[in-house]
Amino acid sequence: MRTAYLDAFSGLSGDMIAGAILDAGADFDLLKDMVDTLQLRGCKLSTRRKSVSGIEALKFDVEVVEPQPERHLRDIRAIIQGAGIAPKVARNAIRVFELLADAEAKVHHTTPEQVHFHEVGAVDSIVDIVAAAWGFDLLNVNDVLVSALPLGTGFAKSRHGIIPVPAPATAELLAGFPVRLNDGSAEMVTPTGAAVLKAFARPAAGALRFEIERVGYGAGSKDFVDRPNVLRLLLGHQGSAFDADDVLEIAANIDDLNPQIYDHVCERLFAAGARDVTITATIMKKGRPGVILAVLAEPALRDELAGIIFAETSTIGIRFHPVSRLKLPRKTLLVETRFGGIRVKVSGTGSAPLTIAPEYDDCHRAALAHHVPLKLVMDEARNSANRAVTT
Repeated sequence: MRTAYLDAFSGLSGDMIAGAILDAGADFDLLKDMVDTLQLRGCKLSTRRKSVSGIEALKFDVEVVEPQPERHLRDIRAIIQGAGIAPKVARNAIRVFELLADAEAKVHHTTPEQVHFHEVGAVDSIVDIVAAAWGFDLLNVNDVLVSALPLGTGFAKSRHGIIPVPAPATAELLAGFPVRLNDGSAEMVTPTGAAVLKAFARPAAGALRFEIERVGYGAGSKDFVDRPNVLRLLLGHQGSAFDADDVLEIAANIDDLNPQIYDHVCERLFAAGARDVTITATIMKKGRPGVILAVLAEPALRDELAGIIFAETSTIGIRFHPVSRLKLPRKTLLVETRFGGIRVKVSGTGSAPLTIAPEYDDCHRAALAHHVPLKLVMDEARNSANRAVTT
């Protein structure tokens, strides 16, 4: 199994991801054969070499030669499920569109099934997304990492009119990924590219030990004056089984606060971006019982979180210090059960047992809605996720 590192110094899009995958070793003829099974009318696939700042990159093109219908999520599901492609590839491609539908539905205040996909429902975006799912599987990639992303500036045209850069759906999809605002003179990450990241990738943490096996370059359509518009894909193996990052621990000793307030404090801290909040019982000076309120967060959030602690608790002093962490790689899957979609967190490496943890809130809502025991929903979600990651 391999790791793919997406070095997105110029952002990324669906065609750039597909081009980088092909340049890293995936066979174009096999891709065309797979796309043929989708039975999409009015499109032609091609590749060409493109020199960008002296870098030989592969430009992947989908030429649309016939008018295309406006598609909903159900239409795209039917196209992919009706094709003769591997079940894992089909499942992953559909998940990309489900994530995209969720983001569009939130932006337009509607439901995923009612979303008109417009540009991203066009045939070229369907091909780009299915190509990404197929390519990662063909290259035996089980983990995708991505660098910090430039989001660009300005405005872009859409079917809804003029929209800001990044597009609203892109901003929704990239929640949790490190980004650089106002970096770039145009749209640097497209909704299609962001949806592929949301489904497959996780942020690369700090300095990464990496053994490079192959390198692929996928070219974009635009030309920039300040950087080469290519996506670099490094295919290889991580030097460590664990992720690492550096955060800040903010803590306060408290011995005179109404315990009912702690739940409210924790909610505010999490809403402000805290990674974790813990409350530990302790014995303070003069034998008084108290608690240690500890928060893990990005260093940039120090003052905001400290302000919440000062405002909501009785403490008059806060301490903080940097903390380095080792973490198991993790990703969140949306699995289908007879009780509806359930998010499941999957973590582990080859040296650590795979851990599958259904999201409690999703299971709780499903159990109440279907009048079944909570443990039944959790067991079914766990079994569905286990099948998804082992097939």
